[in-house]
Amino acid sequence: MTKKHGKKHEQECETQPVEQDGASAEQQTVSEQQTGNQELGNAAAGQTAQHAEAAQEAKKEPSDAEKLASLEVKCRDLQDQYLRKAADFDNYRKRMIKEKQEAIDYANSNLLTDLLQILDDFDRAIEAGKKAGEESAAAFMQGVMMIRSGLLTLLESKYGLQYYEVQGKVFNPDIHEAVATNPSAEVTEPTVGAELQKGYKLKERILRPAKVMVLMPAPAETK
Repeated sequence: MTKKHGKKHEQECETQPVEQDGASAEQQTVSEQQTGNQELGNAAAGQTAQHAEAAQEAKKEPSDAEKLASLEVKCRDLQDQYLRKAADFDNYRKRMIKEKQEAIDYANSNLLTDLLQILDDFDRAIEAGKKAGEESAAAFMQGVMMIRSGLLTLLESKYGLQYYEVQGKVFNPDIHEAVATNPSAEVTEPTVGAELQKGYKLKERILRPAKVMVLMPAPAETK
């Protein structure tokens, strides 16, 4: 009994390593199969992704015909925009020309309207002078002077007209117009001796230069 039992135990011990080696081999085979399947799956997934990317790129990239059609549409749109802008500019140009001409034609309308009242005053003064006779010449003169004063006040206060003095001033060709000259021993440089026509400025700009007689320094006497 003892010998049989020992022999059986030895057989069992000899059998166990063989069974373990078989199980290990089987596990290795399964692992290799899983690895291979995973690699195949990865490869298939990669190919699928590549096909999807290629299809997407094909969708993004239009054909030559599509590009040409798109360019033709853009060209027509740009041409329409150009024609509209050109028409708008032409209308604007015509409107500016019209407004400019109207501004030129009616630039003095306000001034003339204001002067009509002065013209009416002159008409009334003339009619009064005709009826009154010579004895009222002084009154007529006074009336005319009042009208002149009112006109000058209007032009100065509302339109910026300014009268400037010239008598005794050094001659300045920018604001004086010499119409005559006389030699004089009393001056050392050209000087305005007489005002022949009044000069006026519009604000700071010369509107009409004063016409003057200029006194010129007398030439030195030679001994």
